[in-house]
Amino acid sequence: MSKADFRFKSENDSTGFLLWQVTNLWQREIRKSLTKYDLTHSQFVLLASILWFRNQEFEINQITLSNHTKMDPMNTSMVLRTLEKKGLVERVQHNKDTRAKTIDLTLKGKKIAKQSLETVEKFDELFFHPIGNETSFFNKKLISLLSRTE
Repeated sequence: MSKADFRFKSENDSTGFLLWQVTNLWQREIRKSLTKYDLTHSQFVLLASILWFRNQEFEINQITLSNHTKMDPMNTSMVLRTLEKKGLVERVQHNKDTRAKTIDLTLKGKKIAKQSLETVEKFDELFFHPIGNETSFFNKKLISLLSRTE
């Protein structure tokens, strides 16, 4: 293998490699912060999303949740099943469509969602602090990357 095999002179010139490293570091630390709630990161993301939609007074189903989180529908289903077994979410009859089920938080789920959300938001604030006043710009760039895959 030679230097000519790589387009970049330094690993710090590779956006993809840097993103991969930052993502792994961020996910590792998030996992640590969620252990006290007995939640995986995927479980947290679904709980927080359900809480978000609930606060918007929006009925949410599994498909809406999968689309919102960008999680695979099968993975979303498996994680929801686990959250249901833990007593954190419940599936209830849809108000208008008797064939459909909406997803809601139980009282225990709402409590865990709020507590874990506070922990994750504090962690994110510390983790992304080096970005400083460029957070809005950074988020807009991330959104532009997400919109390319839709």
